Amino acid sequence: MRDWERLLNSNTVNDITFRRPIDWRSGTCTDVGAVRQVNEDALIAREDIGLWAVADGMGGHEVGDVASRMIVEALARVETSERLSDFVDAVEETLLDVNRGILDYSDLMFDKATMGSTLVALVIRGRVGVCLWAGDSRLYRLRNHQLTQLSRDHSHVQELIEMGALEPEEAARHPNANIITRAIGVEEEGFVDVNVFNAQIGDTFLLCSDGLHNTVAEADLVRILGGRDTQQMAQELVQASLANGAPDNVSVVVVRGEPGKFG
Repeated sequence: MRDWERLLNSNTVNDITFRRPIDWRSGTCTDVGAVRQVNEDALIAREDIGLWAVADGMGGHEVGDVASRMIVEALARVETSERLSDFVDAVEETLLDVNRGILDYSDLMFDKATMGSTLVALVIRGRVGVCLWAGDSRLYRLRNHQLTQLSRDHSHVQELIEMGALEPEEAARHPNANIITRAIGVEEEGFVDVNVFNAQIGDTFLLCSDGLHNTVAEADLVRILGGRDTQQMAQELVQASLANGAPDNVSVVVVRGEPGKFG
């Protein structure tokens, strides 16, 4: 049993204390950006089962957009499970199946051309959240006006930061800022990272492609995520990126926990 599975099955996150339920509401927005001709991003929001995702395709027209679309179409077919750990397993297995499917599609249709997609997914059940990701699409949580990144970039600049060779504020300007070290559909042995955390009423989660976090400052993310309407927040985030030049596609999903009804 993996660490995240042990955590999901522990009392730490499976709190059965009777508390007010949470309704998780979301808004989405995506845009081709100010420079690109094709939107290689794709997203999905399934409030009914508590699953959201953003995929950022790579490889160019008719390649990257295919990869990201294959991911969200597969996630659209995932069925929920009574046990959260089984649900997360199903999402992870789906992503690994898509990894193989993208490789097969590339071999057949594009003569093994490089294609793939970064991916960040959020699963929420009650007061437990799970992030699954590969690449540099990110998940943030805003709680009490504090923004926390819950995913860790799989990128060359992130490795340099962790080695102490690069300051975080220098990352976006680094010449290798666009080099990622993991993605769906690139390697035969695909895998995703998993992070388990608590969730509570009032939390606001942001899933986004790098087209957003590379162009919008953290202070502006906090300000916009302090709004009331998730759809309006999603649109304002994309508009903020466009106002800053948006050299890449921009995609966001905003999820907020609101007090639910008893019974």
